[in-house]
Amino acid sequence: MKHFLDFVVRSLVDNPDDVQITEIAREGEIIYRVELNPSDVGLVIGKGGRTIGSIRSLINAATKGSDHLAVEVVENS
Repeated sequence: MKHFLDFVVRSLVDNPDDVQITEIAREGEIIYRVELNPSDVGLVIGKGGRTIGSIRSLINAATKGSDHLAVEVVENS
């Protein structure tokens, strides 16, 4: 799933080399932390959060497991 998320996010941003995705496993939940160049954050979030909402829907629809998947977007420092 991490590779799919990486492909989708890199195809949306202007600086694909700055994309870093970290998988954090917790009890019953997997969090994908997406670190981006500050200028790309708006591209991934989208107008009114539509783009990130669609990405989250795709990620959750693609997995039929019992774990809940979450996607967090943060700026690279």
